[in-house]
Amino acid sequence: MVTVKDYEAAIPIAWCPGCGNFGILNAVKKALVELGLAPQQVLFVSGIGQAPKLPHYTHGNVFNGLHGRSLPAATGAKLANHDLTVIGIDGDGGAYGEGAGHLLATLRRNVNITYLVHNNQVYGLTKGQASPTSDLGFVTKTTPLGASQPLNPLALALASDVSFLARGFSGDIEHLAGLIKAGIRHHGFALIDILQPCVSFNHRNTFQWYRERVYKVEEGGYDPTDKMAAFARALEWGDKIPIGVIYQQERPVYEEQLPQLKKAPLVKQPIDPLKLEALLDEF
Repeated sequence: MVTVKDYEAAIPIAWCPGCGNFGILNAVKKALVELGLAPQQVLFVSGIGQAPKLPHYTHGNVFNGLHGRSLPAATGAKLANHDLTVIGIDGDGGAYGEGAGHLLATLRRNVNITYLVHNNQVYGLTKGQASPTSDLGFVTKTTPLGASQPLNPLALALASDVSFLARGFSGDIEHLAGLIKAGIRHHGFALIDILQPCVSFNHRNTFQWYRERVYKVEEGGYDPTDKMAAFARALEWGDKIPIGVIYQQERPVYEEQLPQLKKAPLVKQPIDPLKLEALLDEF
């Protein structure tokens, strides 16, 4: 039987005291244990930043790559081994800034992986620069006159025909763990945007600020299969901020459409050294 202890790492956590990342870490462990997934069944793929440090604080399989470049590696891992539960982890800078192109490609392809984006609306690792999701007018050392119009990741994902879209809040671990479980169970690409207060560099979007605004869409008879209703929720920001499963649909999964994988995933296909030699001779 899998327990939380199976996912506990033996290294100290370097996040600031009170960081919203702690809630996400606890929610991830809770979700995986409740799904009965052992560490060897899961692969965490992350880039660079405070958010992508999360896999370091778990016990299991981890691929740590470049900033904003986790989705290509996660896609490759899923194509190679369909049995792996692949979870990508990035911050709002890596996911919606440096990695925005990769995000669009993964949304379009509908790769069967789960992507957790720690959205603290600031670059927390590099001392508080404005990020793609910083609120309009947010003042930092790099935006002394205020940040420009922010990216709306939920609206972007919906316009790209995402098959599973949710938003969570790191201050509600129970609810967030449920969203992560739903994302992992979903057959297709699951984007979960997580509101994660940065206690060091973002003194506007605090835990209290979010608690006064977030509401759970599922408590009002909301239909997550209604795309127009999902767009309306995606555009809500300010006095009211929706959390929960915003949109869900079923559509073809990328790895099931590739003729190279019809027989079996790559990890189960035999390797013929003679074919490799012929390819090398050709070049």
